[in-house]
Amino acid sequence: MSSETHNPSSPWDHPGSAAVLDGLSTVFTSLGRALICLGPDFRVVHVSEGLDELVGGKVPRTVLGQPAAEILGDRLFGDHGLLREALLAGELQEGWGATLQIGADNSRDVSITTAPISFHSSVCDPRVAYLIVLRPHKDEESATPLGPTVFCRMIARAASMLRIFSLIKHLRESDATVLVTGESGTGKELVARAIHDHSPRSAGPFVAVNCGALPGELLESELFGHVRGAFTGAVRDRVGRFELAAGGTLFLDEAGDLPLHLQVKLLRVLQERTFERVGESRTRQSNARIIAATHLDLRRAIIEGTFRDDLYYRLRVVPIEIPPLRRRREDIEPIAEHLLEKVTTRLGRSVRLAPDVIPAFLRYDWPGNVRELENALEFAVAVCSGQTIHYRHLPPEVIGQTTDPTSRTTQARDTVEPLPEPIDEKGSLLQALDAHHWRRDETAQALGISRTTLWRKMREVGLID
Repeated sequence: MSSETHNPSSPWDHPGSAAVLDGLSTVFTSLGRALICLGPDFRVVHVSEGLDELVGGKVPRTVLGQPAAEILGDRLFGDHGLLREALLAGELQEGWGATLQIGADNSRDVSITTAPISFHSSVCDPRVAYLIVLRPHKDEESATPLGPTVFCRMIARAASMLRIFSLIKHLRESDATVLVTGESGTGKELVARAIHDHSPRSAGPFVAVNCGALPGELLESELFGHVRGAFTGAVRDRVGRFELAAGGTLFLDEAGDLPLHLQVKLLRVLQERTFERVGESRTRQSNARIIAATHLDLRRAIIEGTFRDDLYYRLRVVPIEIPPLRRRREDIEPIAEHLLEKVTTRLGRSVRLAPDVIPAFLRYDWPGNVRELENALEFAVAVCSGQTIHYRHLPPEVIGQTTDPTSRTTQARDTVEPLPEPIDEKGSLLQALDAHHWRRDETAQALGISRTTLWRKMREVGLID
């Protein structure tokens, strides 16, 4: 349904830019995709002919002017819809599952990607503020099917995670060093184990060591081993983790916490594949693949002088960044269901989630990521005496009864998140933005609110259009 078929007298028409929209629509249609353009009020201002093909019939003209929530659901595009708020915050979102509803009897499961229009020009229809690209659920090329993908004890439907799954599969013949980054609780060790299990070393050992859990002198012995008499208490020779991981994979968790003197020794292992035990002059060969992980920003650590840049580039041969749970909210429901089954199986109980639980999960930012989600479910199962977990059974921070002042984000609430004192919101926003050089992520973190809420507040007080 192109804009050429529109009634010229319709308030939704804009003849000067119709050709541009038609050309854009043709491109998406040729790729097997449909395009919906939304105005600033989240009402439909244009649909492509690909939408006709997607629904298997002529899309009625009445779809123009309809709110996006009427055709794609309140959960995503309602007043507090997840994609609506993401678009207001200027964020691109990929591969969300939705049901496209055209009329009473015509629905279709689709995967959608949304993006804001971040610039205006003479060739861009001024009515169009947001784009929605749709593809059919059955599309085998879709990077994000509606059904979740289970891979090596991980579960996801978000495009960002499915790309990580695909990369791991492509590494199956590689022995390259990998650096896995991401916030605490995102599953860095699971990714490392998946890389090992899909590698030529899968038959060898997977040896993990937490570099932040031991002081430097003990960590050195843990990694490289020691000989008898090397230090007080060294009553016998000890084999280190590098030797234990021979023929397999050594996973260095929290590698960003390595002391500088151990960074030098690790760099030598990576460059020369040799090391010595503590207190020994004999050089030994290393035959372990290295996978390192950290939640720290190593680039910043290099600037601050706490991490060597040469080691960083040696570790970062293959970089994998795991996005936090708040940036892949489409994964929350399948992960929650999976973790609930895990928890209840261990406890020998049969418990399900009430309909009001998942919306609460989707509103919360999960600063502790998947690990926090699992803890929340353990809490809910513990306080639930029946067979159904309801909203009231969730931890206080999830349902917004308390706010942790040390958290990077304000806990989700049923209402719009308030800014901290002082009451003058515009003044406090300006002060915070100036202090962080208008970097919105850092400003939101400092204010203890989500990035989406910061954008909303900036719009409300007139700091952005």
